[in-house]
Amino acid sequence: MKYSEKTPSPDNFFELFETTGWNKKYELSKDQLYVALKNSWYSISVYYDVKLVGFGRIISDGLVHALILDVIVLPELQGHGIGKFVMDKLLAKCKQHKVRDIQLFSARDKAGFYEKLGFSKRKEDAPGMEMEKYW
Repeated sequence: MKYSEKTPSPDNFFELFETTGWNKKYELSKDQLYVALKNSWYSISVYYDVKLVGFGRIISDGLVHALILDVIVLPELQGHGIGKFVMDKLLAKCKQHKVRDIQLFSARDKAGFYEKLGFSKRKEDAPGMEMEKYW
């Protein structure tokens, strides 16, 4: 395995993204996803040979707020430390810049994984809201 901080190709990322099922909701093309990736503050990609098998990214102002999202590991390779490696890299970037507030957008069934890394579920009465597509 090797890693890169360069944005993966649209084809490589789209193939990995499709394994999540998230695109049923978002309905994004390869090119749209690539624009989103290019607008990230930081990203980390993990490759096995030339195949993208792990990924994660941060949207941030670089000082106060950071949002970790799109942490993806190829389903057949989950449980082998790739996700932890990705998260360690993402959190190290936040620590390097002394980001004060780190939020996480994650799949519901992965809470246990993130709790082991120090994250906690948002309390029911905690601030924060969400807006789905409004068009």
